Amino acid sequence: MSRPVAKGWCPGAYRPMMSGDGLVVRIRPVFGRMTRDQVIGLCDVSQRFGSGVIDLTSRANVQIRGVSERDHETLLEALNGLDLLPDDPDLEARRNILLPFDWRAGDASHVIARNLMARLHELPNLPAKFGMAIDAGPAPILTKASADIRVEAADTGLILRADGAATGRPVTVDSAVDAIIDLATWFAGHATGEMRRMKSLLATQELASVWQQVAPRATRIKDTPGPYAYGQIMGAPFGQIDANALRDLIETNGATALRTTPWRLFLLEDAVPCETTDFITSADDPRLTVDACPGAPMCRSASVQTRDLASSLAGMTNKRIHISGCSKGCARARPSGLTLVGRDGMFDLVKDGHAWDAPTLTGLSPDDLKTRIGEF
Repeated sequence: MSRPVAKGWCPGAYRPMMSGDGLVVRIRPVFGRMTRDQVIGLCDVSQRFGSGVIDLTSRANVQIRGVSERDHETLLEALNGLDLLPDDPDLEARRNILLPFDWRAGDASHVIARNLMARLHELPNLPAKFGMAIDAGPAPILTKASADIRVEAADTGLILRADGAATGRPVTVDSAVDAIIDLATWFAGHATGEMRRMKSLLATQELASVWQQVAPRATRIKDTPGPYAYGQIMGAPFGQIDANALRDLIETNGATALRTTPWRLFLLEDAVPCETTDFITSADDPRLTVDACPGAPMCRSASVQTRDLASSLAGMTNKRIHISGCSKGCARARPSGLTLVGRDGMFDLVKDGHAWDAPTLTGLSPDDLKTRIGEF
């Protein structure tokens, strides 16, 4: 089965999306990093103008939920005062730039991303979800993260690779942005209709051989919750963060900044270990094996609650679980061992597939799943 077309759009700060709990306002932290003061300020505005729930997305962005339409402009003023809206409003949606969380100032990823940000106005009109992964560390780490154009390390240097192609074009730090703009322009000139992603275009359109020369290095293993070289890595269960809990955490452990990742993990720079039950602190936490979207009532497309069930099922099976409020599968676009899909208040079960695939069983209640999950 093909994936259902998502309704609405990819929300931003200036163009939020209405959901079941109010407006969803997405913030794209520059280089995926917020200072301590910015994080505390984000927590404050989330409580003042929203529900106090912050999402950490699979694109390493953060979202304030539950904002009323009358408060949107005031919220933007507050975010601007925190320097969390650095873009021209017309360019904000184009800054879909993903970096490895362990970039360092002046390294290849940082310099290329900085240069790309200065030239966003040169990009063609692209679909809202179209993005770039500037993954120029010693080896790629963002291979499975959502992106359409990738800058990656190869044995011979850097390459620029179209998502869906096995190989890419050699580039340098200085030439990478020119190549990104060229490839984005090629995409814009060839994509038609509902074709919104590079990978889907390459399934029907041949890419010139100049763009397919060198393979990237093997993907390096991403880090897990626990101590890190310059801080602490923690997880947000199912991508949901309570603003109060995050403020308490960052004020307690001495963190100087927070870096986001596309895995619903975050790095707290210079943080010291501390006790918390609100966040994931160890690699063996069973909640790391479950993906769950916001579900009802937060999402108007969902007919089931998802995250309480996710907490209940975590650790009850050795298979990866994806709990999706509907067949769009927003929380996980890749196959999962068990996918539970909400439909008319109950759940369908898909084995080794996506939320939009044909189910093996239908009409399962949360209680059915809690008692039978080990059978599937």
